[in-house]
Amino acid sequence: MGESLALVSALCFGVTHFVNGLLSRRVDGMTVALHAQVGGTALALVLASSLPGGSTSPADYRWGALSGVGTGVGVAFLYRAMSQGAMSVVVPVSDVGAVALPVLVGVLLLGERPTAPVWVGMAAVLPALWLVSQNTPGAGDANGGAASDGVPSALVASAGIGLQFLAMAQVDSGSGLWPVVLSRVVSVVVIACVLVPYGGRWRMPVRLWAVAVAAGMVGTAAIVLYLEATARQLMAVATVLSSLYPAVPVVLALLFLGERLSRRQTVGLVCAALAVALIALR
Repeated sequence: MGESLALVSALCFGVTHFVNGLLSRRVDGMTVALHAQVGGTALALVLASSLPGGSTSPADYRWGALSGVGTGVGVAFLYRAMSQGAMSVVVPVSDVGAVALPVLVGVLLLGERPTAPVWVGMAAVLPALWLVSQNTPGAGDANGGAASDGVPSALVASAGIGLQFLAMAQVDSGSGLWPVVLSRVVSVVVIACVLVPYGGRWRMPVRLWAVAVAAGMVGTAAIVLYLEATARQLMAVATVLSSLYPAVPVVLALLFLGERLSRRQTVGLVCAALAVALIALR
């Protein structure tokens, strides 16, 4: 059951990012992120109010707030990256931090000793990122941009997403959903603060706004499903399965958006996928 929940979580994450990635090609990506998180916050409030609560400690709220900082940075720069480069490149790049950051924190701060496959995965990250960052004539997205144009923003998003999962993993599984609510509220505040210096717009057309809000709700459902999966003592399995979410927007972008990748970028994405898989084996 836990495995199924984690897979559904990955599917929800993938659908959220694909839909909001499409919106980011019509509206500023950070604006899309802001309204999506508002929608996600609304759903989190409804779920936390209607479902049985747990025993939530101050530490759970602190970790939830820190996770919200990561979420805000992650989705703001991910959707910005999607508006700049090929979705099939920037989404996998943004996933690297989700599995690499917890390993680095464990090694540097917690005294953990990763296994040999994890070190191999870590070593594969840099060449993978170098390969996917290469611009090649004829390779790009459907709008004529270079496929790698969004990689810098995707790397910032990667750090944010890694912080999101690292902090949320510290929340007690029996604490209920109020830490998730706080995480969503903090993410909205963070995106609003980022939006100002980047000169993003605050408003969206009504129809696009409704889609962004709905997609944000799906993203909150993904987090809730992930937490439920980890509560069933399948933390390692849930982490591995949830990290598969980039497959959804990548496949959809290649099939329906006409995105094209060079051979180097294809090799780089394969290396990135292997790196994520190996690191997740920690």
